[in-house]
Amino acid sequence: MIQPITRIDFEDFTELIPAFLTIVLMIFTYNIGVGMTSGLLVYPLLKVCTGKGREVPAGMWVLAALSLTFYIFYPHK
Repeated sequence: MIQPITRIDFEDFTELIPAFLTIVLMIFTYNIGVGMTSGLLVYPLLKVCTGKGREVPAGMWVLAALSLTFYIFYPHK
């Protein structure tokens, strides 16, 4: 289950940080949804901040917007 981590590009921080954030939040929150949506939200934001915004497909922007709505409406208890 942990073997796909070896295929992450450790040289590109715009790939590494969302993957790390996804894994860590899944583990510490015990919630797959929180982990997945964090990665889907952070990935395009990091690409834009580093000037690689053209690498982000349109579908990823849709997923990022849906992930943002998840965090807005998530019942925080």
